[in-house]
Amino acid sequence: MTKKILIKTKFLLLILTIAFFVFGFSAIKNNSAKDLVKTSTWYIAGPTVENQKIINRVRLEQGIVRITAKDNPVGEIELNVLITESDSNDGAATNLSDDSKFVTITYKSSHLIKLQAREGNPEGTGCVHGGSHPRVDLAASPIKFTTIKIPWSDFKQDGLSDGKVLNIHNLCKFNFVNYTPVSGAFLEIKSVIVER
Repeated sequence: MTKKILIKTKFLLLILTIAFFVFGFSAIKNNSAKDLVKTSTWYIAGPTVENQKIINRVRLEQGIVRITAKDNPVGEIELNVLITESDSNDGAATNLSDDSKFVTITYKSSHLIKLQAREGNPEGTGCVHGGSHPRVDLAASPIKFTTIKIPWSDFKQDGLSDGKVLNIHNLCKFNFVNYTPVSGAFLEIKSVIVER
C-alpha cells in the first residue's frame, strides 16, 4: 500500500514540475511581448471624428483603438503609436532583440491601410519626421477582425520588394495611414503585439 502511494506521489510531483516549467516559460515568453493597445498612448492627425483624448479614453475603457473619418475628409489620416511610451509623439527609438521576428496586429478596417514602421534618428535619440519608414499594406477587413503576423523582413521602404529593410534596432513607432479617406471610413485596432 505504501509503495503504491509513493509511486502516485512521485508521479504527481513529476506532473506538477512539468506544469510549472511549461507555464513558467510561457509567462516569460509573454513578458517579452508588448501589446501597444494596452501599454501606450496613441496619437492622431487628420480629419477624424475622434481626437486623441477620446481615442485613448476608449482604448483604456474598452481595450480598442477606434477612429472614424469625418464627412468629406480632406487630407490623409495618420494614427500612430510609439514602441516605447513617451510623453509626446516623439521619443527615443527602441532596440528590439535579434530574436524579435514579427509584429502581430488584430484589426478591422473599411479601407486599405498603409502600416509604416518609423525608424529613429541615427543617434537613436528620437523619431525622424520624414526619413526612413518602411511599410506594408493592411488589407481592408470591414466585416470582422483579422489577425496578421507581419515579419519584420516584410517592411520595405516605399513598399518595394527591393527597398531598404527595416532596422529593428532603431524602431521608433508605427503609423497607420489612410491616404485617401472617405466619409465614415474606419479603423479599429484590438492589439499590436511587438515581439521584444
